[in-house]
Amino acid sequence: MAEIVYDLLIDVKGLKCPLPLLRTKQALTGIRSGQVLKVIATDDNTKISFSSYLENSVYEHLKMEEHGEEIHHYYIRKK
Repeated sequence: MAEIVYDLLIDVKGLKCPLPLLRTKQALTGIRSGQVLKVIATDDNTKISFSSYLENSVYEHLKMEEHGEEIHHYYIRKK
């Protein structure tokens, strides 16, 4: 599978809920339609909070990758 090209990267490693989601929401407002945001997080709660938020939003959750047991990479596109 081809690697996803992203337009903006934010690193929220070490932050605990709700800060990763709040920082992600802030970053998403700054991108244009069709652009992709990559988020690097360590809080396991992001799996649930990101999924819930993105489910009924103008954003598309493209992919989530786990790197080891603690690091999660999310790719989110603005529709």
